[in-house]
Formats: sequence, C-alpha cells, structure tokens
Amino acid sequence: MSVRKAAVAVTLLTALATVASSAVGPLASAATDHQPAGPALARSLAQQVSLNRMDDELEALQRISNRNGGNREPGTSGYAQSVDYVTAKLRREGFDVTSQSFQFNYFQRLAQTLTVNGTAVPINIIDYSPSTPVGGVTAPIAVVPSNVSAAPGCAIGDYANVGATGKIVLVQRGGCTFAAKELIAAQAGAVAEIVYNNVPGPLRAALSDPSQGHIPAGSVSQADGQTLAAEPGVTVSLELRSFQQVRTSSDLVAQTRTGNPHNVVLINGNLDSIGGAGENDNATGTAAMLQIARHLGAWPRVTNAVRFVFTSAQEYSFAGAAAYLASLTAAQKQDIALDLNAEMIGSPNTAYFVLDGLPGAGSAAITQQFYSYFNATGVTTEAAPLSGRWDYNAFVGAGIPTGGVFTGADSTKTPAEVAKWGGTAGIPFDPCYQIACDTLNNVDRTAMLRNARALAFVVGTYATSTQGVNSK
Repeated sequence: MSVRKAAVAVTLLTALATVASSAVGPLASAATDHQPAGPALARSLAQQVSLNRMDDELEALQRISNRNGGNREPGTSGYAQSVDYVTAKLRREGFDVTSQSFQFNYFQRLAQTLTVNGTAVPINIIDYSPSTPVGGVTAPIAVVPSNVSAAPGCAIGDYANVGATGKIVLVQRGGCTFAAKELIAAQAGAVAEIVYNNVPGPLRAALSDPSQGHIPAGSVSQADGQTLAAEPGVTVSLELRSFQQVRTSSDLVAQTRTGNPHNVVLINGNLDSIGGAGENDNATGTAAMLQIARHLGAWPRVTNAVRFVFTSAQEYSFAGAAAYLASLTAAQKQDIALDLNAEMIGSPNTAYFVLDGLPGAGSAAITQQFYSYFNATGVTTEAAPLSGRWDYNAFVGAGIPTGGVFTGADSTKTPAEVAKWGGTAGIPFDPCYQIACDTLNNVDRTAMLRNARALAFVVGTYATSTQGVNSK
C-alpha cells in the first residue's frame, strides 16, 4: 500500500465517523425486518442467519490475517489457513469438501505515480501492464478526442491527427477492451497510455493476461482525465511498475448430499483478500456463505442441490472462478441452474445494490427475487449493472443465469445515494477497498446482516424450485 493511499484512507475513515448516525436504520432494526411470502425453507434460512455467528467468522479470518503479517492473499500462508478454517467448518456440518488447485498470474503494484505541472494526480497501473523504467518516463500528453468515434482509441484511424509517436496517450474508456486500446496506442507509437473513466469516479482496470501488454498503461478518474484532456501537449511524468509471477492457489467446493444434482443452485464468493485482512472484501461474503451452509446442513430436505464455491484469485482475471468452470464438463456446466454472487456485503459507507441480471438468460428472474425480498423487508435498493469486475463474470461468460447483492466498492457515493441510504457523499462506499485498513472496523453490520439474509432467502427459494430461471 502506498503512503499516499494509506493517508487518504485514514482521512476517509474519519469522514465515515458520521455514517453510523445516518445509516439506514439502527442495527436492531435488521433483526426485526419483515419476511416476504415464500417457501418455508427460504423463510427459515433467512431467519436463522445470526449476526453474532457472522461476527465470529469475521474475527476468525482477522486473526488468521494477523498471524500472517496482515495478509490473506491467494498463494500465501494466510490464504492456506483461511482454506483450512472454512474446510473444517463445512466438514463439521457434514459436507464433503474438495480443494481444487490452479495457477494464476500474480500481480503486485510497486509504483504508480503521475505528476502534471508539479502536482500529483492519482493513477492506478492497469493490471498486467508492462512497467516503466525505475523513475518512470517523462513525455508530452497526446489526447485522443472522446468524440473521434463511438469507440475512442479502438481503431488505428482514431490516431490519424493525434501525433502519438513518442508521447503518452490519453484516451477515454469504452468501446473495446483495455487490452485492445493499449495495443492500438502502442501501434500508434505511444510510449505509455493513460485511460480515463467514462463515468464519475476512479477506474481500476486489467488486461486479461500479461502476454497482452505492449506499453505501460494506467487509469485515472473521469474528472482527472477531463482536466488532462483540456491541456493537450502538457508534459507529464509517469511511473508505473509492478511485480508479476506465476503462483498457485485453490478453490473450495462443497455440495449438499440431497437435492437434484442435475439442477444445482450455486453460491460463490472469494475467500481470499487483497492488501490486508479483507474483512469487507470478502470475509463478509464468506461469513454469509458459512451461515447458509450451517443452517442448511449437508442433508437438507430440498428439491435441488445447493453448491458452495469459495473462489480465489478473483482480482487476477477471475482465475479461480475460471479454473473451477474449466474443471467441469459441458454436461456438468449444464447442471448448474444459477449462480448467486456473495461479494462485499458490508461496505461501511453502504449502498444496497442488486446485480442487474441479463434479460432472457434467467438472470432477470434472480434479480426480481432479490427485489421482492428487499421490498418486503423495507430496504430500498438500486440496480448495479454486471460490470465484469467480479467472479460472476466467469459464470455469465459460461451462460449461467447470475445474480447477487453488493454494497459498493471504490466508486464515490453521490448525494442522491446519501438521500436514499444515509452515509457520506463524496467518498467511496468502501474507503479501505483492497488496502490494510479493511479490518473488523470496516464493516457495516446492519448491511451485512440484511444482505446475508437476502442471500439465504434466495438460496432457500431456488433450492425449493428454480421455476422462472429454468424448466428443470
């Protein structure tokens, strides 16, 4: 973690001191949320989810992190101990647990600085981008106009009047993959590339594989990108360096012994963390999954089997989820009726987002199940587009109906969202996203409990019947 990022996080956490008094209802209100109509199993599972038990899981994972230098990253001893902990908990409930190892391309940020006219501008290195030399590069900015085409920077013709040779290209996000933009910028002669967001807020991005990188590339917020775009030709200094290595990690898989094994309700969430203990990202999702597994048990009276997949290396091109799906035959993939994503369900500056399922693919029905649950419990929600940032991306790519809940990451909370949910405008939903301050103090317990109960209710609903998602 950079010194600057740590200082910013402390400032933002200070601002969050006011969140508790303005959040959506006190903690006690979550225990008395009304239950919607639904299958008995769904209602029972949701009612049995316990905040105290979830706190136990958070504390256990925090202790594991503390014993391992504040680290539960994939491929480390902290992650291995997290795997052992969850395995023991599941086996205690009667589950057979399978560990599936895989290799992934590890990526660690070493330096990411951008200086314009002596002023530092926040920038993130794009994952798997090549590095600049130590000390960085200094060159003029060449701006690709955002209106040059519907997909700026996605065709070599967009550079016809830019004069990119020997310069650092600035281009707006959108229209093609980050890898495609980076390749075309390199072909145009750029020495480096900066991509700025096409929506408000900062931008975190990745190339899907190290082999795709050609020139150093970083990303900045929409506001900083627009400011830079207004100064074409200004000379900037850019340093983007990383450490990359092939490493090994593993996923955990457990399934009920009862229910139709050819119509499986799957719930997944990443077990590891990035940059620290990962209490919100994603010990909260892990705790919810363990609660559901505990109260469901290995031999529930269900129509459809329920499968728990604890993934790893999500931040490395969804390596764990992709490896899990690659281990399945075509027929086994067809056996998965749907996927529910349990990810970051207790952000301290919280929002109540429901993943916006794809119409016509069964996902929209899952989205409506979550809306129905939250409407009945009096919690206002908002749709979150399937952004491709999380593990559900791999399941969507496999054609599996997908849904889930989410309380926000590094995007900035707006005044309109404060009016809806309380909290603080102008700072991220999670100021400690993927850095060391994502500890036990970084979790909104009310949000975590409400979202865990929503996940439990929807798991119980589909374990009873997947009508509306498929015809099995």
